[in-house]
Amino acid sequence: MYKSIVIAAALFNEGATTRAALKKARGLLDEGGKITLVHVIDEIPGYVAASIPKEHISARRSDVLVQLESIAGGSGDIEIVVREGQPAASILGAAKEAGADLIMIASHKPGLSDYFIGSTASRIVRHALISVLVTR
Repeated sequence: MYKSIVIAAALFNEGATTRAALKKARGLLDEGGKITLVHVIDEIPGYVAASIPKEHISARRSDVLVQLESIAGGSGDIEIVVREGQPAASILGAAKEAGADLIMIASHKPGLSDYFIGSTASRIVRHALISVLVTR
């Protein structure tokens, strides 16, 4: 069905949501296809970053990589990408770079603030040029 799937990897709930998406993606993937797990670390404003030791920032990135590798289960056919920045734009950029034909992202039940500013999932759905599978 799909040659390249990008999964927006969430690390809350010990990665359970991402593990479920990964399992579903394997069922949708063509033989020889590829899966890319993408996690976006929110960019820290410069005035805040100046007071945070660089070791803490690099330790956070390392921790994210370890968690994603655990979710991938040591599978060599899964690429792991960690970015910093605005989540929706970063995920869309990673999908474009990967040549993805599907983006998978989990969504929560929208709250009132989501109707005004939009959640990451809704931004991706609105701006993606490829298919998007939103899971709950």
